Amino acid sequence: MIGRNAACATANHQEEVKEEIPCLFETWCTRIAGECRKLTVEGTGTVLVWSTFWLAFSALLPLINPLGTALVFVGLVGDAPAATYKKLARRIAVNNVIFLAIIELLGSAILNFFGISLPIVQLSGGLVIAAIGWGVLNEKDEKAAARTKAAESGVQEAVEADGPASEADDGERELYEKAFYPFTFPVTSGPGTLVAMLTLAAHIPEGKVVPQVLGHVGVFAAVLVLSALVYVCYGYAPRITKAVSPSTAHGILRVVAFILLCIGVQIAWNGLSVLLGSVR
Repeated sequence: MIGRNAACATANHQEEVKEEIPCLFETWCTRIAGECRKLTVEGTGTVLVWSTFWLAFSALLPLINPLGTALVFVGLVGDAPAATYKKLARRIAVNNVIFLAIIELLGSAILNFFGISLPIVQLSGGLVIAAIGWGVLNEKDEKAAARTKAAESGVQEAVEADGPASEADDGERELYEKAFYPFTFPVTSGPGTLVAMLTLAAHIPEGKVVPQVLGHVGVFAAVLVLSALVYVCYGYAPRITKAVSPSTAHGILRVVAFILLCIGVQIAWNGLSVLLGSVR
């Protein structure tokens, strides 16, 4: 009799658990839907996506610098057919999207693994971004940005050592094997881009699920747009380098670099204000 009662109690408990799981899932879905409706009614959802998009786009544009990096890309690829440039540019753009998306999604996990707080990342990352913007602002000639990008990637010396004869001997297969390294990392997205992505991921507000997802959507949209620009600039790099003078490209880059300097200072101040508030 006791065993039968225990079995009945166990069965009832299992049925209650089975009923609770859908209820919990339904409650979670209702909560998410309520937050979505609230953001839609208030208009804050669209504002959040656009604000994070422009913040990420403005911060990453001078770092990735598709137009300036096209000069480095032409020097690395050399005299190749137009179809090779377009196919290689498409692979680099896809690799760049995947690479930066992984950094964005795993940024918080990496910080938690090393025990680094978000204000520290905002302060240090903001200072690095501001320093990069200040460095671009103080470049003295129009080809300095391209040389800086090549020096950051560490491949300029290799190209100069190989010489034009060695570049002519490289086939399409060797170029495609270099689609990720060094063309995607570190030529297109170098260490400065990684720091900026970690800082942008840390800058997304935590708490509710929907605003956090919308913040990541804005950053990812900026990555998509920049990767599309990379495809256009790399795919048509020979034409662009002949049509646009280096001085014009560098002049545009100076304006964007000033915006980058302001963004870096703002992000650093956000982290510093939190740290100063914790000391009081």
